[in-house]
Amino acid sequence: MPRLIRTLAALVALGLTAGCSSGPRAEGTAVAAATQRAATGDSPFWVDPAGPAAAQIQLWRRQGRTEDAALLKRIADEPTALWPAGETDPGPAVRAATTAAARQDRTALFVAYNIPHRDCGQHSAGGAADADAYRRWIGQFADALADSRALVVLEPDAIAHIVDGCTPGEYQDERTQLLSDAVNRLKHQPHTKVYVDAGNPAWIRDSGRLVEPLTRAGIANADGFSLNVSNFQTDAVTRTYGVELAGRLGGKHFVVDTSRNGNGPLPGAWCNPPGRALGTRPAPATGEPALDAYLWIKRPGESDGECEGGPAAGQWWPDYALALARDSGG
Repeated sequence: MPRLIRTLAALVALGLTAGCSSGPRAEGTAVAAATQRAATGDSPFWVDPAGPAAAQIQLWRRQGRTEDAALLKRIADEPTALWPAGETDPGPAVRAATTAAARQDRTALFVAYNIPHRDCGQHSAGGAADADAYRRWIGQFADALADSRALVVLEPDAIAHIVDGCTPGEYQDERTQLLSDAVNRLKHQPHTKVYVDAGNPAWIRDSGRLVEPLTRAGIANADGFSLNVSNFQTDAVTRTYGVELAGRLGGKHFVVDTSRNGNGPLPGAWCNPPGRALGTRPAPATGEPALDAYLWIKRPGESDGECEGGPAAGQWWPDYALALARDSGG
């Protein structure tokens, strides 16, 4: 699944910047410089004003594609999580986002996605070179959060890949220890909430199988768990599953990714499936006490990988973004 922030790379590709590095420092500068353009509304979450959807809107307006630009505001105007790149120090990008969010009295949303042996060598293969490198990266991430209000979804897929056997047995103890250490390190920051990812209802159908690895991964010290990241399961199905898992974890709360689940899943397809739509807008009001928020954790319009004609995982794909917005119906 796509996990890297590509804001500056997307801007460069769209011809909206010149002479800028695509590394986190330049990316962070762009985020901070554009703070005042963010749409805020009533959401407690910060909207990235320099995201690829906003850049695409500028380009399409110049090209006269005003109707398409208007549709894409359905993405650009909503808060979506930032995925700091794992290859470099995440600090500059994290600090830029939290600084911008603090100016608007908002909470910044993040995903930490750099666990070693990530994604079992599939579309989003990679991650930190080893355990020490991962601990350094998480430390840099946490240091940059400082005392800002932030919500971090920790390592999508990492637990579910243990349960489904995709992660080799020799890496599993190390992985749960790294996750537990990451929870503790991030929770040292006074205003950071941490949700350990737990896959989705169609992946690990028996939620009881998640309890033991989540326990070893430090779920007791986290604020809860996340579900449906980069997937398409409906709100109703995911909420039911989450409440069941919460009960098995002693009442832990959870958050749900609704970024692309407006039309539910396409059976047998998870990588850039056609005909999908934006889902429930990000909001902390869910009507379910254990469900803390609906969030757009996956950044709508970023590719799942080189399938269905898409670019590499994490790359901005304007045609897919437009289809998601158009099919959401407003």
